[in-house]
Amino acid sequence: GAQYNSRERQPHLKCLKGTREDLLKYIHGLLDDPKKSQLIWLHGTAGVGKSAVAFTVAERMRNLKVTEETNVEKRLAGTFFFSRKHTKRCTAEYFFATLVYQFANNFPSIRQDVSRVIRNNPALL
Repeated sequence: GAQYNSRERQPHLKCLKGTREDLLKYIHGLLDDPKKSQLIWLHGTAGVGKSAVAFTVAERMRNLKVTEETNVEKRLAGTFFFSRKHTKRCTAEYFFATLVYQFANNFPSIRQDVSRVIRNNPALL
């Protein structure tokens, strides 16, 4: 996998203005409610727009912070995509490295721990 906005995934598919508004409102409502699950599983047949919806949601979440008090930790923990077109993006081989890299960037509070774990066991990557 790779981050949602990777150069390998261009053009970036996103919802056109005025489309999928009900679905996006529903997803944003789930993500904005701390009592709801913060993990959303989009599923459907090929070509229905899952990637466009996921990209649109990730774009919105990317700049939101965890709380008003902190301007460091972000609400978007991490993203990934798989692609049949790219040999390094069609398996789970890079999935965990992609997410952990983003977690360490988006949550400075875990950065040192992630670095320590990788230094102690480089085979993880």
